[in-house]
Amino acid sequence: MKIVVQKYGGSSVSDLDKIHGVAERIAATVADGTRVVVVVGVIGDTTNELIALARQVSASPDRRELDMLISVGERISMALVAMALRGRGLPAISLTGSQSGIVTDTHHADARVLEVRPDRVRQHLERGEIVVVAGFQGVSLDREVTTLGRGGSDTTAVVLAAALGADHCEICSDVDGVFSADPRVVPDARKLDALGLDEALALSRAGAKVLFEDAVRYARDHGVVLHASSTFGPGSGTRIHTEAPARTGAVAVTSDTLQRVEPAGDDVRRLVAAGARVRRVLGHEVWLDVRNLHGTLPALQGAERGVVGVVSAVGSGFGERAEAVYAVAGALAPERFGASGDTAWWTTHRPAEDVRRVHDLLVT
Repeated sequence: MKIVVQKYGGSSVSDLDKIHGVAERIAATVADGTRVVVVVGVIGDTTNELIALARQVSASPDRRELDMLISVGERISMALVAMALRGRGLPAISLTGSQSGIVTDTHHADARVLEVRPDRVRQHLERGEIVVVAGFQGVSLDREVTTLGRGGSDTTAVVLAAALGADHCEICSDVDGVFSADPRVVPDARKLDALGLDEALALSRAGAKVLFEDAVRYARDHGVVLHASSTFGPGSGTRIHTEAPARTGAVAVTSDTLQRVEPAGDDVRRLVAAGARVRRVLGHEVWLDVRNLHGTLPALQGAERGVVGVVSAVGSGFGERAEAVYAVAGALAPERFGASGDTAWWTTHRPAEDVRRVHDLLVT
């Protein structure tokens, strides 16, 4: 049987009208006999509201209890979507992450998936049912509820697609695929029809918001084809697979803000344990992505050095094109720049302006 996994994020299920729209979209997918697993995110801003509520109760809420609390958000979504499907006469059942067989480590708030046991999901699919799964959550080996961190619903969808041998995994959002830059920053950014998984991973690490790093890495490592598309729009989206299309330059430009630290002792280990991601090691400095940090930056034995803006250009092998990298450096006059693999980067004090300039210089 042909299986497709569809993930709908918070913007796709933010109100009841959209939930009914998602149900109609799913109904259209199953009409030709395709078996569908639906992964849903949390409605609107529910997660942040629950975290704020927790911090009214405790200034530093326990991570286990916080996971128990915020995992409720996706459970609300899964039940409502299943109800909307059943109201249309379609057989549907909602399952939590643990009921779907997503087994994680014991790291609350940023758990890693260790294995997927999809037997129950497969049984429901074989009976012709649509399975609606709560994203962003799993169960640890010691049977504790865990959450998967930023982009966790994308990760849920990808790991299920891999375990089920799905034809592809569709990531549905409010934009029609991956663009050569954020259209809000570069109005003439173009939609990419196809992208390599290595390119997609480089883009996610460089700060692109459409794709999340852990999900893309898992897709690359397990051969899962991704399709980024609009939930309600008519566009064709972006197909993301193992082989990058043949190209000679950069395919996309993005920007990010990183935390600079000059670590000492076990600072790096503690920062990573707290949810930070190392992005650059430059001499004595380490640059970190702290968007998934659990709380505030841990106290350091070393020193904080403020934040740094970075503009990145991504394309298959683009980091090896020294002439282009230096040409951009000449135009931007950055304090620092570098390149390797699929990525070149330049520091910036004007992220939006420099994204537009780099896009004009490199993306054709």
